[in-house]
Amino acid sequence: MKIDWMKEVESRKEDLIKDTQGLLHIKSVLDEENATEDAPLGKEVKEALDFMLQLGEKDGFTAKNVGNLAGHLEFGAGKDLLGILCHVDVVPEGDGWTSDPYGAEIRDGKIFARGTLDDKGPTMAAYYAMKIVKELGLPLNKRVRMIVGTDEESNWRCVDHYFKHEEMPTLGFAPDADFPIIHAEKGISDFDLVQVQSEGVAEDSSRIKVVNFESGRRYNMVPDFARVSLVIQTEQTEVIQRFDDFIKPFDLERKYFVDNGEVVLELKGVSAHGMEPNNGKNAGLYMAEFLSQLTLDAKAENFFGFVSRYFFNDSRGNQLGVAYSDDISGDLTINVGRLSYSNDKGGRLGLNLRYPVTSKMEDTKEKIEDLLKTEGFQLENFSDSKPHYVEESEFLVQTLKKVYEEQTGEEAKLIAIGGGTYARSLKAGVAFGPLFPGRPDIAHQKDEYMYIEDLLKATAIYAQAIFELASNEK
Repeated sequence: MKIDWMKEVESRKEDLIKDTQGLLHIKSVLDEENATEDAPLGKEVKEALDFMLQLGEKDGFTAKNVGNLAGHLEFGAGKDLLGILCHVDVVPEGDGWTSDPYGAEIRDGKIFARGTLDDKGPTMAAYYAMKIVKELGLPLNKRVRMIVGTDEESNWRCVDHYFKHEEMPTLGFAPDADFPIIHAEKGISDFDLVQVQSEGVAEDSSRIKVVNFESGRRYNMVPDFARVSLVIQTEQTEVIQRFDDFIKPFDLERKYFVDNGEVVLELKGVSAHGMEPNNGKNAGLYMAEFLSQLTLDAKAENFFGFVSRYFFNDSRGNQLGVAYSDDISGDLTINVGRLSYSNDKGGRLGLNLRYPVTSKMEDTKEKIEDLLKTEGFQLENFSDSKPHYVEESEFLVQTLKKVYEEQTGEEAKLIAIGGGTYARSLKAGVAFGPLFPGRPDIAHQKDEYMYIEDLLKATAIYAQAIFELASNEK
């Protein structure tokens, strides 16, 4: 059966773009402070979930809300289930956008908005792919189900809850990473390193006092802003000049002023996805490195010295003694996503550690805990999502390779990533698009966008993939 999948997509182009913009208009950032029983992750996160479920219901899919944390849209018949795992939550928009982060403005052939690439644009592409297969009435041997999550950017409570109550797909893919095919995903561990309070340490009034230091919102984002308030008894001008001299070579925007007797320093970095910290400029680490060079009180000196020794200019865990790499998935990486210090509570770092598929997090954790014993820190709030790996010979991978090559005329090389997608929630799942080779990865960055032509092309690829996977009895 020969189908012109791109022609089918083009005939639905206006509706596809309109629905994509509608989803992008919703500021679906985790908001637990205003959570309710009906919206456990926040009103607008729930609104984004409802948007997809109502759209699917209107188009004749079977829609189901699963505990207001996830939902699904399904069509077809058969014992086996093909799953397409998407999410509608987004990371905070950050600063420095040239247009409204939720305006979904179209210019230069691109749609600009938070979530366009991760993961609302791909979600809508996969939805329209399902819609095309359904409307064409093609013969299928499997049920096709889009599973919509709402907590992918944080703690994955959505999929955890979903699979406690719903069926595990036989096989599937997540349109939430790169083309051609991602068959390996690093393990992901989040945890805090917390400074242990020292008792009875006398303060030296001649030293600089760090009143408060803050940087970063999420473990999996490179912080793009840092702010510190200092009490400096003498030579305020000298400290400000030293700050200016220190930051200047790094070409970062800085600001300083005096507020109620406290010297305030601010720094703007460059945000990026935490899976590759070197793609950004961590404002918190630059600020911490500067502070480590000042004459601070003992507690602050310990904290900022620790940050400087083990994390500044080292995203691979070399100084921590946990560096590791393999041929399948590359280097272990560490993103310092959150940093904070206050004179009364001490310091805390929130780390996002991504480790290769052949590495064991148990060994890495043990090494870190041994080091912390001598540094005055302890490890807290530990979580770990194991690596995910699917062999090239599997039917799922072979089918997606065939589809990608037919649609693009390019070789479907298998790749590994440091990012974690919903594919790892499946017993047999891979990440499949939407980012095409050669396109910049601007997920989690300001002015996030997706080319409209890529949105259309991805939809055609997903449509053929759904048909090929669901019509084959394997």
